[in-house]
Amino acid sequence: MRVTSSQHIQDPIVFKQQLLHWSQQFDDVVWMDSNLYNTAYSSFDAILAVDAFTSIQTDYLDAFDKLQEYQESTKDWIFGYLTYDVKNGLEQLESSNYDGLEFSDLFFFQPKKLFLIKGNQVEIKYLNMVDDELESDFEFINTCQIHETVSESTSIKIKLRIHKDAYFEKVNAMLDHIHRGDIYEANFCQEFYAEDAEINPLETYLNLNAVSKPPFATFLKQHDKFLMSASPERYIKKEGSTIISQPIKGTAKRSENGIEDEQLKQNLEHNEKERAENIMIVDLVRNDLSKTAIKGSVIVEELCKVYTFPQVHQMISTVTSKISEVTKPVDVLKTTFPMGSMTGAPKLSAMKIIETLEESKRGLYSGTVGYFTPDGDFDFNVIIRSILYNQSKKYVSYSVGGAITAKSDPVKEYEECLLKAKAMRDVLER
Repeated sequence: MRVTSSQHIQDPIVFKQQLLHWSQQFDDVVWMDSNLYNTAYSSFDAILAVDAFTSIQTDYLDAFDKLQEYQESTKDWIFGYLTYDVKNGLEQLESSNYDGLEFSDLFFFQPKKLFLIKGNQVEIKYLNMVDDELESDFEFINTCQIHETVSESTSIKIKLRIHKDAYFEKVNAMLDHIHRGDIYEANFCQEFYAEDAEINPLETYLNLNAVSKPPFATFLKQHDKFLMSASPERYIKKEGSTIISQPIKGTAKRSENGIEDEQLKQNLEHNEKERAENIMIVDLVRNDLSKTAIKGSVIVEELCKVYTFPQVHQMISTVTSKISEVTKPVDVLKTTFPMGSMTGAPKLSAMKIIETLEESKRGLYSGTVGYFTPDGDFDFNVIIRSILYNQSKKYVSYSVGGAITAKSDPVKEYEECLLKAKAMRDVLER
């Protein structure tokens, strides 16, 4: 039974900083921040879940069945992640590439303490509350002073898992598959990493969020493992009987010159190659959603709409569907995972080819973080534009990728990867 209290907050920006700093005392933390990107599909401005009451941690074998059992047995808020490699339990696939991070394939927890922020209100939900614990925590959070964090970071030397010439060779190999008709499109990723590295995870997240201000920013802590994400992409959301997916395909740089920046945006909007990438993934998402949708309910609400973020312009489409009351929430995830924007088309063939050409196990990168509500609604992002950190191993990693199609130029694809990597690199090397 959760005790709920609604409180007024004077300054949501300051309160969010206070809340996030307060959360660092706990071993299990999920923080999700929309950075006030208020869309038709926003439920909250920010959410914090901390302090596991119960949890599930498992490998990819029967991962969705175990998640469904956990979700149905708790009938409560649960927060967590699915790594990309959970796909191995859905198809005859495997991941044997190098893994320097060692996140478990699936992790979810039922938080004792939950904060839901919308405007100047915060709804606080405590499980098994002790005396006046909720009120005293809120008072402490609301009055604590935020001091500049002292950097614990060492000098970070970023290395490439795939060097430039090898990248070109691998993209050309991907193009050979496309020209043979094995696939139409595939998302090819490369890892940048640092060994023997020590960073301050919270400071790193705050710096990354400050330069990117994305709608699906996430800070996740699971004991000694951390995710600092500036994701601009939603994977999938359930709101009652409505399912929403918003794949991103198509990226253009920004310019400080307003006229030039608008031209870059217009160029992206009318770029045939970028539109083709996006439309292929929209078709894949439509097909995935149809597996659980009420017949005739899959609708493309936005096609190839360009949105602007501090670092880049992005081409985003919105696809929705309706499901029946008997459809289990986890089945919607199971039939759409991994998300089309991070795989390709046809999905199974693309995933097999990706595995042979990439050098690193994706793990949490291109997986998802999100939550279920007690009513079975959910919201999950796509883990891109993210820094991952294994504190015990002192291993820092970020990966970037791009969609390879028949019209892809390996040089331009490489330049796009560097553009996407810029924010993460700048934050780590500052």
